[in-house]
Amino acid sequence: MSDINEMNVGPRWYVAHTYSGYENKVKASLEKIVENRGLGHLIFDIKIPVETVIEKNGDVEKEVEIKVFPSYVLIKMVMNEESWHAVRNITGVTGFVGPGSRPTPLSEAEVEALNIETTRVELSFKIGDEVAITEGLFAGYNGIVQSISDDMKTSTVLVKRGNRDMPVELDTKVIKLV
Repeated sequence: MSDINEMNVGPRWYVAHTYSGYENKVKASLEKIVENRGLGHLIFDIKIPVETVIEKNGDVEKEVEIKVFPSYVLIKMVMNEESWHAVRNITGVTGFVGPGSRPTPLSEAEVEALNIETTRVELSFKIGDEVAITEGLFAGYNGIVQSISDDMKTSTVLVKRGNRDMPVELDTKVIKLV
């Protein structure tokens, strides 16, 4: 591994591959090693890319974190013998991403793309589903979802009033699947 020191180009983001489900354990172990061995000058940051998804069912919202890249941990570090061994010898780490035994740092474009944390809203209903309205003027009525806004905050529901269907724009929090 003597060529590892030749690769040192300052702090860069590297990707460590882990056993499935070991991402959080690897991160915690590495943070402890950095603190105990005083490696803060070599290992700067450790991230597990996650996406927060909001699942909605009527007025009940639940935030769920989903790993964007299961079995991978991103590490901002100066690559040298000491830092390579610190990461490579953690239980659960199978190696670095790169050809053979040469860890390859991520490009700036890749780092920028990976650091974006996004929130995506998931509704329990879709266009064409029958839903119940739980609050407001139309509480207790059922209808058919006609459209959903791009930000998923409002929906147009066709509510049957007498002999005709009336389109009503509602907050998605007051709609639940029947």
